[in-house]
Amino acid sequence: MNLKINSTTTLNNGVEMPWLGLGVYRSTEGEEALKAIDAAFQVGYRHIDTAKIYNNEKSVGEAVRNSNIPRSDIFVTTKLWNDDHGYDNTLRAFEESLKRLDIEYIDLYLVHFPVRDIRKETWKAMERIAEEGHCKAIGVSNYLSNHLEELLAACNIVPTVNQLELSPYCFRDRQSTVDLCRQHDIRLEAYSPLTRTVKFDDPALLSIAEKYAKTPAQILIRWALEEEVVVIPKSSNPIRIQQNADVFDFSISKEDMETLNSLNENFLVCWDPSREP
Repeated sequence: MNLKINSTTTLNNGVEMPWLGLGVYRSTEGEEALKAIDAAFQVGYRHIDTAKIYNNEKSVGEAVRNSNIPRSDIFVTTKLWNDDHGYDNTLRAFEESLKRLDIEYIDLYLVHFPVRDIRKETWKAMERIAEEGHCKAIGVSNYLSNHLEELLAACNIVPTVNQLELSPYCFRDRQSTVDLCRQHDIRLEAYSPLTRTVKFDDPALLSIAEKYAKTPAQILIRWALEEEVVVIPKSSNPIRIQQNADVFDFSISKEDMETLNSLNENFLVCWDPSREP
């Protein structure tokens, strides 16, 4: 894929979403989050991914307002937490996130986890949020194929995005989910694409990184882009934020992509969605 740092993909409702974003999980509200987001904006990122549970929505909104970048050029994602599922709770939680962010609208609102029993009711509220216009797109996170099939059988609005933990180490085990998303034009988005550095010493990954004169992190980010997956590496370090964006001057060969995909071992560093909350 011939991309630039601010290149976008068109979601199934026509909204443009940047392929690369900054994840702010564990970026502390206040100075840490503000500095990270400012560093990302300076490099050229235009996509910030937060959530209610991250406790830094206020800082994200402040950084957006103070950036001197047109609001229409910035893509902000936040997420519905587990305790807020249900129709009325979802509507209230969205309004609270919008208030904390203090921006005109949210670009993408995601159901953070497929909470059992009430997620259908939750999605109905998500559809109302989309219809009322304060959110440009709605989607899900951590939905596996069984969760998606249930949703697709009952929804009026198909999710635009499914955000999952994805890396070469846990991609092929999720093939049914990947295939279902692609069948319904639901854009895949990878969180924890860097395996929280756990796999950075993998000899196969290191060999490919050396071949392209890139870091393991850069190879993993570029892998996601080659798979046409939106990718949101997390960092609070300005140097790493810049390095993570230095992935648009090369592509990975088909042969090396096959090698990376052969590393699959159902390796997860985060929550396993097969264990519903």
